[in-house]
Amino acid sequence: MKRDVSAQLEVAITAPTTLEFQIAVARQPNLDLTESLVFELDGWAITPWEILGPHGTRIHKFSVGLGIVRAHYRATVLGHATPETTTDYDRALYLRPSRFAESDKLLGFAATEFGSGTPDAQLAVLVSQWVGRRIRYVAGSSDPIDGAVETLLSGAGVCRDFAHLVVALLRAVKVPARVASVYAPGCAPMDFHAVAEAYIDGAWRALDATGLAPRSTLVRIATGRDASDIAFLDNHGGEMKVRSLQIHATVDGLLPFDDNLTPTAVC
Repeated sequence: MKRDVSAQLEVAITAPTTLEFQIAVARQPNLDLTESLVFELDGWAITPWEILGPHGTRIHKFSVGLGIVRAHYRATVLGHATPETTTDYDRALYLRPSRFAESDKLLGFAATEFGSGTPDAQLAVLVSQWVGRRIRYVAGSSDPIDGAVETLLSGAGVCRDFAHLVVALLRAVKVPARVASVYAPGCAPMDFHAVAEAYIDGAWRALDATGLAPRSTLVRIATGRDASDIAFLDNHGGEMKVRSLQIHATVDGLLPFDDNLTPTAVC
């Protein structure tokens, strides 16, 4: 399967700062990746340094003064990545509550809704479907600091909110779970997308409670505990404002059907 993805960002810097971008496709074995990544400050090229994170995540970091930063990323992706080896540390880390997936606050609620039996693939799908029915997708309905509990109480959110609630509930019923930022062909509205992943039967499986894009087309960017690990842009020390953001993701031919039931891995 061939997928073409791109991201164009324009960021106004009003006080010197250090920026960290996570917009490049994750480097994974058996994935054929052709890409171009360019950063500019007022038209002058910037050379970032690349920080390698877990699960193929790549952070591109640089310091800048005042002006307009433009980021241009484009990639063609072929094939599907070879599944990584999951360590005991991964399984322990992704069972713990985190900043935006406060599973410790949802233990009783999750037990009441989903029981306390042995975790399995059916339970993971059940949790994702429950969130999909319970939460409405409403653009602009949540704040960047909202976590899973706020999403549950408000009943509305965007993709990251859906993913946080799925992850928090899964951890609460003893299923290791994490979030991934992805390029998502077919997603509407088109944007950086976030999905949950559950560790079931010895493998990570994608769960998208929004149902906005076929999971088999997703292209991994970053992976972590919650949005604090996968943000497309982090600002350290100064002041900046994102002025524009354009994301594109397409697949050759027709989009595949996704029943949101069949176990599927993120590329």
